Amino acid sequence: MKRKTPEMENGSEIKCAIEELSMFGKLKLGDDPGSAHIPTKPFLHLCQVMLHVLDKIGPTMAVLRQDIHQNIERLEMLCESDPSKYSNLVEMLKTEDIEGNSRKGTSCSKAFLWLTRSLDFSVALLQKLMKDPEENMEKVVEESYEITLKPCHGWISSAAFRITLKLLPDNKNFIALLKDKDESYDTLKEDMESLVSLLAPILEEIHSILRFYKLERFKPI
Repeated sequence: MKRKTPEMENGSEIKCAIEELSMFGKLKLGDDPGSAHIPTKPFLHLCQVMLHVLDKIGPTMAVLRQDIHQNIERLEMLCESDPSKYSNLVEMLKTEDIEGNSRKGTSCSKAFLWLTRSLDFSVALLQKLMKDPEENMEKVVEESYEITLKPCHGWISSAAFRITLKLLPDNKNFIALLKDKDESYDTLKEDMESLVSLLAPILEEIHSILRFYKLERFKPI
């Protein structure tokens, strides 16, 4: 299951994320969320790449980064235990729902839920940067958090997040860190637009699946 994460051998994190999304070619969502197919390996590889994007933000994302890493590991271990059985994340959700285990602390359902929410945050962040690359980085991160993760967090997590907002890099440095070597901002922006255009509709479909299994109601951490 595990493979070498990029530093980045084939380009920037954004380019690598686009490449991972190409592995979703067999994604089957359709009208019945219960019969959808979300390939486990490409989804987890995408989350690993997006970890590198969050790393660029610095200490502010440390708690979120740890949470993502733990959830990736949880699903990796399950997939490695029985690749044929756990190659489809929706089948995992269905199995745990039938067994009544989906809301347990170590369930793959909860891991999948929080990884999806983390991707929501990443997409919101990139969308705001594309809209106004000169915007104050603290405002960009805070607004992205407000519309994605904050509604799912308890007051302790929200308070901890606000305390670390002052540790953010400025937007120019963050954008420079996202770019591949010698890459122009225009090229980076095109890559970000491609990534968002591919990932946003997939996340919408995933949320419909999570609602189908009544997982989106699960909130506080």
